[in-house]
This record gives sequence, structure tokens and C-alpha cells, in this order.
Amino acid sequence: MAGAALARSKKKAVREGWELVFVDESGFYLLPGVVRTWAPRGETPVLRARLTRDHVSVISGITPAGELYTTMQDHAFTSSDCVRFLKHLRRQIGRKIIVVWDGAPIHRSKVVKEYLATVGKGEVHLERFPPYAPELNPDEGIWRHLKYVELRNLCCETLEELKLEIRKAVARIRRRSSIVLACIAQPGIMTN
Repeated sequence: MAGAALARSKKKAVREGWELVFVDESGFYLLPGVVRTWAPRGETPVLRARLTRDHVSVISGITPAGELYTTMQDHAFTSSDCVRFLKHLRRQIGRKIIVVWDGAPIHRSKVVKEYLATVGKGEVHLERFPPYAPELNPDEGIWRHLKYVELRNLCCETLEELKLEIRKAVARIRRRSSIVLACIAQPGIMTN
């Protein structure tokens, strides 16, 4: 069922000139994403970081053309924040969009439904991934790349420092659209 819905979305996007966008949210904490690294034998590397739950929430959208769109904030995303991101996508892309995202409650809320009802002539269409299938969302690959490649073993003292590092990492990915395209190709849902 989910594969058929995605295939219909892809065909609709191509046929009617819509832009397909895969969207997801993630949190980045001051605690580092620890990844194995090289060190001289007998000298175990030690990362020192404050124990805190402070985090930055990031929402992103990626397209089959290799584009990456992001927004970040200091608190968890709400339905209103999702609507704000959908508006941001529409402004940036400049044409109708098909958004494919998970079935999180903030995506199915009254606020999102009201926004869709007010958008002129159906300029935003939503499709959902099946429940419990994060491996189907290509945007998950962006999070893995950010956390375990771009920001690996990074210890930040403040949220502002973390935001700066995230912005720089996102800019590096934007310059290399091959990373986004690899994430799109990974789940195998964009094959003809």
C-alpha cells in the first residue's frame, strides 16, 4: 500500500510539474554523537561534555533534484512549526509540492489540516509513509550523515555553538548534492 501511494505521488509530481519533497525532523543534543576514531595505541580518546538534555530541533526537506531545505529552533516542533516549514518550502521551491513524511501527530493535526484547506488550489499535497518504517524516508539518511559524519565526536558548550556547527554542516551538504541524491536512492523508492 505505501509503495503504491509513493508511486502515485511520484507519477503525479512528474505529470503535473509538482516538486516531491521528503520531510523529517530530528534533534541534536550538546552531547556528542560518538563515532569510532583513530588514536595512538594505548591512548583512548576521551570526549568531555556537559551532561544536559538541551537540544536543537531541526526539520528538513530533500528533493530528488538534490536540494536540501532546513529550519532549526531551540524547542521541539509543533504543528504550527510544521505549517511554517511548509510555507517556507513553498516560498523556496516556488511551485506546487508533494510532501512525503511520517504519520507523527504533529503532521496530522487540525492546524495542518486547516492550512491545507486554505492553500490556494491545492498547492501542497501530503502523503504519509507507513507506520514504523523510518527506513523508507530518504531524509533519515541526511540525519545519519549529519550526526555521524559531519558532526561526529563534536562537543559543543552552548546551543548557539551547536546551531553554528549544524549550519556549517548543512552548507557543506548543500554544496555536495551527491550526498542528498545518495540518500534519495538508498531506500529504493525512487526507482522507475
